[in-house]
Amino acid sequence: MTLNPFAGDDSELKWTKSSHSTNDGPDCVEIAATPSTVHVRDSKRIRGARLAFTPEAWAGFTAYAAGR
Repeated sequence: MTLNPFAGDDSELKWTKSSHSTNDGPDCVEIAATPSTVHVRDSKRIRGARLAFTPEAWAGFTAYAAGR
């Protein structure tokens, strides 16, 4: 995992909001997947810091989270 401050144009990324997020709720997570990286950001702070995972690490996290 890496933590990346926003640094430029990300118009090539297609962000998807979590199905567990609401438009007025405090917990809004978005992801944008590429072949080599899954980017994660707070939808309320789209220019803020982001996390970046390998697809394998993201799959492991989501499998773990789904079991909770």
